[in-house]
Amino acid sequence: MPITDFHGDTFVAFTDISGFKELMKNDAIALEALKHFYQTGFNVLRDVENVEGFFVSDCGILFSRGGDVETKLANILDAISKINRKMIEKDYMLTTSISYGHFDYRGKIEFQGIEKNPIYGGAYVQSFLDNETGKPKIQPGQCRLLKKNLPEVVIENIPLLVEKANDKQHLYYYWNLEDPDQIENFESRYRDSYSLKYTGMLTALKS
Repeated sequence: MPITDFHGDTFVAFTDISGFKELMKNDAIALEALKHFYQTGFNVLRDVENVEGFFVSDCGILFSRGGDVETKLANILDAISKINRKMIEKDYMLTTSISYGHFDYRGKIEFQGIEKNPIYGGAYVQSFLDNETGKPKIQPGQCRLLKKNLPEVVIENIPLLVEKANDKQHLYYYWNLEDPDQIENFESRYRDSYSLKYTGMLTALKS
């Protein structure tokens, strides 16, 4: 179903497949990742109310339409959670940055041999830049919301959306958990996984 034009303030998410450059070393593996990503995105956006988007290469751009600010946020987080959960079933991790602000989407403009889907607006740019170069660097599996330009929302209604002590610029969404009491244990295990990675590198170098 084609996306209708949109013009206004909303939440925009930029999500992409972690480590896709590595996957591209094998065409068949990269293609399989993209097929699963696109099919997952299509299925989720078909079922989640008032969230639309499209996918290009290893990236997806999603936005909310309809409802008040809190409803828009809840809807886009729901879509992101479902996409991440489906991707992780196949061992693919995503990184996702979300921001709030002006967003402009215009339907397809067609010329002979050329098709364009123009997208404009600060929210898209902020999400893209945060995902690519934001500080601290976003890690595989993470989904975070930029606090810049964020209107007043009742964060307590989304208990898995929290601020980290060492990062005042973002709120982190723990899409993989069911209860905020699980966050501390998850973060500990996530940090341990990085320690194990570097331990493996040291072992390889020493051998």
